[in-house]
Amino acid sequence: MQILLACAKTMRERAARPVEMVSRPLFEQEAQHMALEMVARSVDELCEMFHCSSKIAVECMQRYQRFTDPSATLPAIFGYNGQAYRSLDALSLSDDDLHHAQHHLWITSFLYGLLRPLDQVHPYRMEGNVRLETTAAAMQVKATRKMEPTLFEYWRPRLTDVLIDSVLADDGVLVHLATAEMERLFDWKRVMESVHVVQPRFLMERRGRLTAVSVYAKSCRGAMTRYILRNRLTDPHDLLSFSHEGFEYSAADSMDDQPTFIV
Repeated sequence: MQILLACAKTMRERAARPVEMVSRPLFEQEAQHMALEMVARSVDELCEMFHCSSKIAVECMQRYQRFTDPSATLPAIFGYNGQAYRSLDALSLSDDDLHHAQHHLWITSFLYGLLRPLDQVHPYRMEGNVRLETTAAAMQVKATRKMEPTLFEYWRPRLTDVLIDSVLADDGVLVHLATAEMERLFDWKRVMESVHVVQPRFLMERRGRLTAVSVYAKSCRGAMTRYILRNRLTDPHDLLSFSHEGFEYSAADSMDDQPTFIV
């Protein structure tokens, strides 16, 4: 069973625990090329690119400036600091858990493409709709900056086969715990046709209706990732016993390959 989890916008600068077994990102060279282009961007350009404050843009610039420093890296699973990763709580996983995760968890990344948990990454900020000259050149596309391909378009032909092949090399099951946005990094139709995708849903009952609330859904995705890894799950049916902060499996609200957990 393979797991797909989305990256987070916020990242830590350093890991709070040492890990002996680390790895290098599959698309490390591509990330370095993008980082070189990002270093040349001004604070104003970064503000516009990421729709962020000057403070965040300055932090972003400083991070890309440190991209040539090999000591300024940390394992991806420790680096991301969003809601899903707080529930995943990777720092409390055992070394055996992390070793298992290394072979069963993929993390999407707009800069690195796809990451294994112990891949060494530099802290960064990136968005899927960003357009870069570097990626346009790699795709042999001649275009103005406004017409350059987005990172979604850049990564799609590079990541689709990697994901499919890794799932088929396992047991053919992919537990999709990433956001819908991350599907755009792949030819998702091909993924769905090639492997068995199980996509859990986490919904809240409000005024008689079931609704997805982002912060709780993210928390549940991280907690379910932890649950799968710590319990070494191999059968999608075993997901049904998962519970987190009141979310419980509801057979009545579930669909084929979409087990639904409600609170």
